[in-house]
Amino acid sequence: MNTISMLINGERVQAGSGAQFERRNPLDGSIATTAPAAGVDDAIAAVDAAQRAFPAWTAMGPGERRALLMKAAHALEAKGEALAAAVAAETGGSALWSGFNVHLGANMLLEAAAMTTQISGEIIPSDVPGSLAMGVRQPVGVVLGMAPWNAPVILGVRAIAMPLACGNTVVLKGSELCPATHGLIVEAMQEAGLPPGVVNFVTNAPQDAGAVVEAMVAHPAVRRVNFTGSTRVGKIIAAVCARYLKPAVLELGGKAPLIVLDDADIDAAVNAAAFGAFANSGQICMSTERIIVDSSVADLFTQRLAAKASQLPLGDPRKGPVVLGSVVDMSTVERCNALIDDALARGARLLCGGRADSTLMPATLLDNVTSDMRIYHEESFGPVKGIVRVEGVEEAIACANDNEFGLSSAVFGADIARAMQVAGRIESGICHINGPTVHDEAQMPFGGVKGSGMGRFGGKAGVAEFTDLRWITIQTTPRQYPF
Repeated sequence: MNTISMLINGERVQAGSGAQFERRNPLDGSIATTAPAAGVDDAIAAVDAAQRAFPAWTAMGPGERRALLMKAAHALEAKGEALAAAVAAETGGSALWSGFNVHLGANMLLEAAAMTTQISGEIIPSDVPGSLAMGVRQPVGVVLGMAPWNAPVILGVRAIAMPLACGNTVVLKGSELCPATHGLIVEAMQEAGLPPGVVNFVTNAPQDAGAVVEAMVAHPAVRRVNFTGSTRVGKIIAAVCARYLKPAVLELGGKAPLIVLDDADIDAAVNAAAFGAFANSGQICMSTERIIVDSSVADLFTQRLAAKASQLPLGDPRKGPVVLGSVVDMSTVERCNALIDDALARGARLLCGGRADSTLMPATLLDNVTSDMRIYHEESFGPVKGIVRVEGVEEAIACANDNEFGLSSAVFGADIARAMQVAGRIESGICHINGPTVHDEAQMPFGGVKGSGMGRFGGKAGVAEFTDLRWITIQTTPRQYPF
């Protein structure tokens, strides 16, 4: 059992009320973490601390901020083993997945460090004689970041790295499902030497989330909110932000299509589909959720994909290396079992895997999926994926867009010009040609359209989200007025 603390103004603290909550391991129900159950007063104290730290942090030179973020990247990497243990205990994720998280999380901190000197403006020609007009990007103040459990290190780091690089201070609200994992990220920031109050960390019991979040969003010092999670909760966060006129960056659910055209490299498409569908047991916002295959190559593709998927190692990640560890909870199992039952009852064919009675769920593929099946429309967020057979490019595009989500997507085809045309017509924030739907790089503009959210993380797009663009002028000559 791991008992953790919050971090407010550089000090490790428990909830003011002394209340705690438990996160249990999804496989055996053992207590993985005991964490403080913050109340509204604790949440406000965290924002107050960030507000006090803001003037000095924003006045710090970019080189100094860069050096601290680079130290944080190395401190995070040094916690690789501890993070792997926490991920396995709290969410059932594999060591392979945790290692990828740490690697990309460190890269995100390094990219943020590099961006401290790239927060630039522009000189804009003015119609007023002698007026020097500038568009200047400035830090906004306190940023509230909320990260989920499924890619806990990547998304926890993303919630704080670019806001800090831009000169903001941050409050990270840890996920109720992985408080220790998110706590280790904050530990790394503290070990790097960030001043007290620059990064604050709050944990709360699930039943208190609404009150804690609203108290922070309502605080006058909070000027940006960034949230990664489900579309259902994202709509709630958006509504709260709207009440207080707080800009929000929302990265939400996905139902990523992977289109296999008739001229695709089948082996390349199979490898990408298997990786995209079953990495972290399909519990990634970018996970390949709809495999859309031209009927002329569908038999060969499905045969090879099923053969690969059925061989993916499944097991308790605490006991050795696996590809598929435990899913996060039994509600995932129940949801995925219901999707399987519905699809089979309506004519789908089971290629591999099947129903599960524990959180160790095998890689499962359902062929001949049609639009009257739940799995065609609903995000499984587990290792259960549907294959839709289509006739030609137009039907493939229509199928890809027949969904409320629009985060990631992929197209496989040898004719790059045609694949580019297909990619251009897919309604998604991200599209990879001849690559998997699951792919992220710290410098890329990451985000979705439709039900997958609004705003972008990463690189210069992230700078735009976490700064205010101000118009500032200097009158260099006498100005003429009409009266």
